[in-house]
Amino acid sequence: MPATLGASREEARIVVALWQCTVERARHTGLKSAVLPTEVQWIERVPPKRQMQVRFLPEGPPPPEPLKRRHMPRLDALVFDAYGTLYDVHSVAALAESFFPGKGAALSQLWRTKQLEYTWLRTVMGSYENFDVVTAAGLRYACASLKLDAADSQISALIAQYVKLDTFGEVKAALAQLKTKRRLAILSNGAPGTLGALVTHSGLDGVLDAVISVDSLRMFKPDMRVYQLAVDRLGVEKAAIGFVSSNCWDAIAAKNFGFTVFWINRLNAPVDLHGPAPDFTIHSLNDIAPLL
Repeated sequence: MPATLGASREEARIVVALWQCTVERARHTGLKSAVLPTEVQWIERVPPKRQMQVRFLPEGPPPPEPLKRRHMPRLDALVFDAYGTLYDVHSVAALAESFFPGKGAALSQLWRTKQLEYTWLRTVMGSYENFDVVTAAGLRYACASLKLDAADSQISALIAQYVKLDTFGEVKAALAQLKTKRRLAILSNGAPGTLGALVTHSGLDGVLDAVISVDSLRMFKPDMRVYQLAVDRLGVEKAAIGFVSSNCWDAIAAKNFGFTVFWINRLNAPVDLHGPAPDFTIHSLNDIAPLL
């Protein structure tokens, strides 16, 4: 049982239950701290032979600021990032866990990190390979880094999950609501074949007016020319396009380009500081419609 600081026996039991349910993913990603439910905080990652210490915080994290209706230009189209915004890239973790018990979450996290890093590096280097190639390279690096002896069949099975990623729970209903007054599109780093198969598998092909891949440009986000693809494909001025992403770096780039931007901040992270802040920080797709 984890040791508790300033907690009764019953409170300690609650802490243990919460800790068991929520801290595992943070443990594998190597975080030094993480906010847990009911004002409990994991304060130290300790060696396996020591106990995990937790304590009750005197106050929980501040509640999210209420969404404010600000001046909103007329938006004739909404353009969405795909991976991490509509689709949960970490839904691969379950299969990864079945292959590598105790390492699934860590593998998923590192895989995603290297996948993104490789897109940025290849764009700067001028050495484009499509997202399928980048995704496979990121996975192989992650396996090597975590010292996982992955068979080719396991690598192939994990990569195949990219045409079957789960959508986030609110996606289908939220898009159906937003569709009533404007055009909807995806703008993604994804390779056309894989991205199209994913959209069809998830059933979103019936609600989207366009699925736009960076592949025609042979460069990845956040190059400004990528965002121009949405303007050209939809035939809508950038001032009349809203852009939605859960990736803050992507949201900032879209704002820099000139879109009205909604950043989905599911993890309550601070906004990055390398460019103009998104117009709206929201917590799910359901928050968009009330702002329009």
